Amino acid sequence: MLIKRTNQRSLRQGSAASSSADQAGGLDRRSFLRKSGLAGGALAAFGTLPLGSVRKAEAAVAGPLTAGATVRKSICTHCSVGCTVTAEVLNGVWIGQEPSWDSPINRGSHCAKGASVRELVHSERRLRYPMKLVGGQWTRVPWDTAINEIGDKLQAVREKSGPDSVYWLGSAKMTNEGAYLFRKLGAFWGTNNTDHQARICHSTTVTGVANTWGYGAMTNSYNDIRNAKTQVILGGNPAEAHPVSLQHLLEGKELQRANFIVIDPRLTRTAAHATEYVRMRPGTDIPVLYGMMWHILQNGWEDKEFIRQRVYGFDDLKKEVEKWPPDEVERVTGIPGEQLKRVAKMFATEKPATLIWAMGQTQKTVGTANVRASCIALLMTGNVGKAGAGANIFRGHDNVQGATDVGLDIVTLPFYYGLAEGAWKHWSRVWEVDYDFLKSRFDSKQIMETPGIPLTRWFEAVTLPKEQVAQKDNVKAVFVQGHASNSITRIPESLNGLKALELLVIADPHPTTWASLAVEAGRTDGVYILPVATQFECKGSRVASNRSLQWGEQIVKPIFESKDDLEIIYLMAKKLGFADQMFKKIKVENNLPEAEDVLREMNRGSWSTGYCGQSPERLKAHMKNQAKFDMLTMRAPKDDPEVGGDYYGLPWPCWGSPGVKHPGTPLLYNTNLHVMDGGGTFRPRFGVEREEKLPDGTTRKVSLLADGSYPLGSGIQDGYPEFTLASLKKLGWDTELTEAEMAVINKINPANPDTVSWSLDLSGGIQRVALAHGCVPYGNGKARMNAFGLPDPIPVHREPIYTPRVDLVAKYPTLPDAKQFRMPNIGFSVQKAAVEKGIAKQFPLILSSGRLVEYEGGGEETRTNPWLAELQQDMFIEINPADAADRGVKDGGWVWVTGAENNSRARMKALVTERVGKGVAWMPFHFGGWLAGKDLRGNYPKGTDPIVLGESANTITTYGYDPATGMQEPKVTLCQIAAA
Repeated sequence: MLIKRTNQRSLRQGSAASSSADQAGGLDRRSFLRKSGLAGGALAAFGTLPLGSVRKAEAAVAGPLTAGATVRKSICTHCSVGCTVTAEVLNGVWIGQEPSWDSPINRGSHCAKGASVRELVHSERRLRYPMKLVGGQWTRVPWDTAINEIGDKLQAVREKSGPDSVYWLGSAKMTNEGAYLFRKLGAFWGTNNTDHQARICHSTTVTGVANTWGYGAMTNSYNDIRNAKTQVILGGNPAEAHPVSLQHLLEGKELQRANFIVIDPRLTRTAAHATEYVRMRPGTDIPVLYGMMWHILQNGWEDKEFIRQRVYGFDDLKKEVEKWPPDEVERVTGIPGEQLKRVAKMFATEKPATLIWAMGQTQKTVGTANVRASCIALLMTGNVGKAGAGANIFRGHDNVQGATDVGLDIVTLPFYYGLAEGAWKHWSRVWEVDYDFLKSRFDSKQIMETPGIPLTRWFEAVTLPKEQVAQKDNVKAVFVQGHASNSITRIPESLNGLKALELLVIADPHPTTWASLAVEAGRTDGVYILPVATQFECKGSRVASNRSLQWGEQIVKPIFESKDDLEIIYLMAKKLGFADQMFKKIKVENNLPEAEDVLREMNRGSWSTGYCGQSPERLKAHMKNQAKFDMLTMRAPKDDPEVGGDYYGLPWPCWGSPGVKHPGTPLLYNTNLHVMDGGGTFRPRFGVEREEKLPDGTTRKVSLLADGSYPLGSGIQDGYPEFTLASLKKLGWDTELTEAEMAVINKINPANPDTVSWSLDLSGGIQRVALAHGCVPYGNGKARMNAFGLPDPIPVHREPIYTPRVDLVAKYPTLPDAKQFRMPNIGFSVQKAAVEKGIAKQFPLILSSGRLVEYEGGGEETRTNPWLAELQQDMFIEINPADAADRGVKDGGWVWVTGAENNSRARMKALVTERVGKGVAWMPFHFGGWLAGKDLRGNYPKGTDPIVLGESANTITTYGYDPATGMQEPKVTLCQIAAA
């Protein structure tokens, strides 16, 4: 059931003929592999390691294995586990690689993608030089010509339609430094229309988790899962999406004899390891979680003392849980009550327990509510803020956590400061530019403080009537640097947006589907492609899912005419006329900003999130001394002269300036440790008290601060609000501020310095004093089960926009239509129309999507890698045997998949399997280069087309957006399948 049966033939003739020929004795690489018996399955059995890098374990030594070679370390550029890649470089050429044996994260292991990353640099299918579309033909242009023409066109759009008419789409593939500068570029340009991949993977996680207990990130780490007695995976498939993480999960399972519970509509490769597999209907995460909570409350398994001390809104939550007895849960989810009771008991009583999720929960119209329900389950059982517990949220790309943290987002400035006037003034001080100058760059102060348009809706921002887009004009130009277009839903609709744009700029190591679809949309000009270096040709920091920062060295210099992300951003800023101000505090040599200087600037302003302590020097010391960090605790010995007492990667928050030497925070909200040892509390971001209305009409004020709970050694042994100068004065601790620190505080707010807080104090003095007294600078509050302010303060189950269970829509409808993120969200109208038109009868199969171990993201990078292309050559759809029999579909046969909107259709192969239940189908989302059965290989610039092409899953996906984030809904829609 878990092994895909594949034939052993070579790639389609078109693919083979167009692939690069590494000649060796007259054979290209593919022919050599085939004749050597190393193609396909044999290569997979060999661990997918390129032959040149397969070495005996005893050869793993600190120095180079080739005489004269230099050893350099970087981070795998694929998923968020954060595996270290150790490279051998000789005469400027990357000649070999090893997975780092010293890294406490990957410990000498790689997955298929990581094992083949060297090919990303050496690929002959990389973009070599800038190109533009002229008369429908891709034409080479010099870099200076491309920058000048693009800059002139952007300025023309700005003059006619305003700065918001340019959409700046950045990347989770950039380093922290690149993502930060890209957001800063958007700010200096004068728009909040700046976004990246987190919008379509974990924006709902960030919003849901941050609105529960303070920060929107993974609370523990992959390594710490080894401490769990119960692992519940709901909405994730780490065996394929995060393969190296699985060593920690499975070893923890064996060492702890832990419960390993997988709740998923599909029997995944992760579920094959489960001690308990629970099959659910797609789109019913909240009923599943409430079903567990119902049993927990019925049996008194909740952690009453934890709830009393550290949780707000428990009574409100109980009222919703009461609506979900076992019979209703089974009616909606399909899960038998006794099975869910068994899971609930393990989760609540066999502790510590962790809840693990990825995009299976997040990519839905109720994504934020799903995440909130998961957090509530952890709070109810006291499974957060301790080893082996917590929300272990597996992020997607290698730096999607970091790119989000540094503010490449439509709703915030760097480090979650928001968009209010105070946030802009803070970053004006950090950047040493006048606030009024930044304000003048925007169309108005109001739009300056208004969230931008989510990347999920970029094409509607182009094509909707002007009056429906709440900015000066529609989007007219898109500058996309490091983002695939086929990862965005509703591809047929996006073609209209591509056609209507005045300018499209694609900056990437590969042309991506932006290029192929733009040509297919009918464009003959107005498109530029800029070759970007891979992350192995750059240096800088990246953040793994556990919040650890790692510094990647430059392995080799950029090949061909490709440029570092930082250089491209600088060249654009220079052309647009604000480079001198934007890079005032950053050293630039030969148009390349110094990555270390960019990180230092981030450190100077990032007090709110605790990115202030991770200097370049400290991060480099960690990479140099990886072997000193304990694999389980991720801590170095306290007596080590270079990294003594640090947690690996200084996971944020790492409080104070680098000189404070905070060790980082491995487990968020852990009161069992001193704050200077990595301890913490829930963050009181939502005030210190709340007025509640009682049934008799009267009101009462309820504290939102912790009750008798505090970190070890705290100078305040109860809840407390965030620290300001006024609070230091009240405690008598203000005298510990230095004269220099007071001078900075007075300069920030000369009229009322008492209001200056821990997050605005650029001197770091308020943080330093709070830490000295064992207090968390942001305060000590309660987590919220009732997240007042969100569309559903208590999570509510709402049926997917396109649901097969039309009988449930009346009781569980989606939210009403509303204006969100400058645009209308008409999900309710779409759902209503789908019910009235009987869409579920025409398209009776639930369609979901997910990852393969061989490919990543939009797939252009990995489908261009010959080592990976061998392993998965065809786009496919999984269909249950009963559904296949009803349709005359055979395993391995070609089928047409049709979707519920736009007469969408896609041609692919069928995988008949019981992995999916009856009525459910599943596709991988990494493919592109086909559209509605048509091969688009000819649309790519010559020699840059990926080896493997296929239909995009998002050709079939449909309307649906989370109201709090704009997240799309690719995990649950409807389709029909027919034999081709």
